[in-house]
Amino acid sequence: MTNAHTARDIDTSRPHSARMYDYYLGGKDHFEVDTLAAESVAKAYPGIFVCARENRAFMHRATRVLAQEHGIRQWLDIGTGIPTEPNLHQVAQSVVPEARVVYADNDPLVLKYAERLMRSTPQGRTAYIEADANDPDSLLNAPELAEVLDLGRPVALSLNALLHFITDAQDPYGLVSRLLAVLPSGSALALSHCTPDFDPRTWEKVTAIYTNAGTPVQFRSKKDVARFFDGLQLLDPGVSVGHRWRPGAPAGDASTAQPPTDAEVSLWTGVGIKP
Repeated sequence: MTNAHTARDIDTSRPHSARMYDYYLGGKDHFEVDTLAAESVAKAYPGIFVCARENRAFMHRATRVLAQEHGIRQWLDIGTGIPTEPNLHQVAQSVVPEARVVYADNDPLVLKYAERLMRSTPQGRTAYIEADANDPDSLLNAPELAEVLDLGRPVALSLNALLHFITDAQDPYGLVSRLLAVLPSGSALALSHCTPDFDPRTWEKVTAIYTNAGTPVQFRSKKDVARFFDGLQLLDPGVSVGHRWRPGAPAGDASTAQPPTDAEVSLWTGVGIKP
């Protein structure tokens, strides 16, 4: 992991999606510009805080299911974001201490806090790669990845709340296919993706806020999210609203006290296995 970035590399002139997400989760690693943008989103879509929590809870459940029921011992988590405990490796290693996890992100602020992502169990391994999801070959060829993950054995590709930041012009389906192509049979894709399906007008406003802040987004329908799983064997219950995916599986953290509505969550989630 390089330490080349300093505070000067962190652009605080405009909001950043990872720092806004940190705000939604009640974190402290964001700036005033992020707070203002996040509050604009919350004004248009008060459910954003529920959405963020349910996204984390889904990641925890999916990680446990893959470790306990499908023998997964390796994860590649792209679009990691600012560390919020428990992180994916902590969840995985609580089930299988030998789990290996590689995180990837391209935000200097994530790099600043990446030491939180490196606290592995003695039996496992973790690494952090500074990489852009839109350059999968650079990510896959990173020496840190080869040092931690054995691509000859199953790997869970974790793309949580990432793909709605990749527009169709950037070919998100080709990106996912490229990443899955190098993973062997028995590997998995776990993803979550915000959707306008339940409240299109609200999500038009959210889209405008992010786009005007310099972060193009494309929130997709259930049909379009399901396309990411083409060729994979979807685990039950298929592509589901976040809080409805295996709700009986322990999440590892508290979700909302009362079951949220689908419109509050507005998040499609799913896990597929590569045959």
